[in-house]
Amino acid sequence: MDNKELFLKHQGQTTPYPLCMEVSKASGLYITDTSGKKYLDLVAGVSACAIGHCHPRIVKAVQEQAASYMHVMVYGEFIQSPQLQLAKKLASVLPDSLNSSYFVNSGTEAIEGAMKLAKRSTGRSEMISCDLSYHGSTQGTLSIMGTEQYKQKYRPLLPDCNRIVYNDISSLRLITSKTAAVIIEPVQGASGFRTPENNYLQEVRKRCTEVGALLIFDEIQTCYGRTGRLFGFQTYDVVPDILCIAKGMGGGMPIGAFICSTALMSKLKNNPKLGHITTFGGHPISCIAALETLNELCETSLVEDVKSKEQLFREVLKHPKIKEIRGIGLMLAIELECAEETIKLVERGMEKGIITFFFLFTDTAVRISPPLTITEDEIRIAGKIICELLDN
Repeated sequence: MDNKELFLKHQGQTTPYPLCMEVSKASGLYITDTSGKKYLDLVAGVSACAIGHCHPRIVKAVQEQAASYMHVMVYGEFIQSPQLQLAKKLASVLPDSLNSSYFVNSGTEAIEGAMKLAKRSTGRSEMISCDLSYHGSTQGTLSIMGTEQYKQKYRPLLPDCNRIVYNDISSLRLITSKTAAVIIEPVQGASGFRTPENNYLQEVRKRCTEVGALLIFDEIQTCYGRTGRLFGFQTYDVVPDILCIAKGMGGGMPIGAFICSTALMSKLKNNPKLGHITTFGGHPISCIAALETLNELCETSLVEDVKSKEQLFREVLKHPKIKEIRGIGLMLAIELECAEETIKLVERGMEKGIITFFFLFTDTAVRISPPLTITEDEIRIAGKIICELLDN
């Protein structure tokens, strides 16, 4: 059997028709397959590779850390410099109320930890999320997923999970004194990068404060610069009680975190002890990669340049078949006429050497979320290829 046959036989699959590109290497904005063909990556591992593939700064830091030590003890017992320095750096770029970080392995784990902390802190059980929201695929995060399609085969799930409608201020009345937390994406990802309107996030914050519910922001896709600020809540000027980040924070390494005040985080230490535990969370190599990613973004103009790159994408992607371009910064959704056109654009785009991708909850939009390091020339090249494909 060739590698494709082995891949399909022995590796767990998520769809009937995976893209099956066989990767040889990746560097900067480009992924190269085993035939030597290069692809301009407009997806960045679904927003994970914020500063491109194999950034020299990250590679060097990872190699040096691997030579010093890797996993040495379950999270939270030993003082390990990569964890400590990352926590310190995050505290320096976040508000004072977000000064304590708990590091985990992924975005879904960050949400799970935040849900537990909200229940422990408030003594309440109700979790409220939004229609068409996506927060992960574990049993807990599946319980707050904003669509029934991916949940129905896995019930029973967690009780007391209810939903409001994103951008519908009238539905905020459903947030009550029984609510432990409202979990919301500042920019909805799976539904095709939908952004808040009419001060929606401010109204959610206000309602949570009124009833004593915690506000949890799922910034797993928006974090580290994708909206044109380091964090999405800074773009919309609303501070959550708990911030969940992952994907782009790791520079290509697996890591996530939930972040809150030291006082709130301390609820996990006692009554009972070990309120949340993880073996590999905060792995030294992932933490050093996340630290150097954040340092690179703080020391360069990459985040500041996001807005001008967004504008250029909008200019080069003017085409009669594009009904709308949703999103903000370098998280954009190209809305087309039908699902057939999105499939053709993704598949034929790969033939032409560009990588785009689909969204989970909408089949009429194509994802554009490249590394923040994409250049103006590469944006123009991508726009030209996409428009030529739509012409045909």
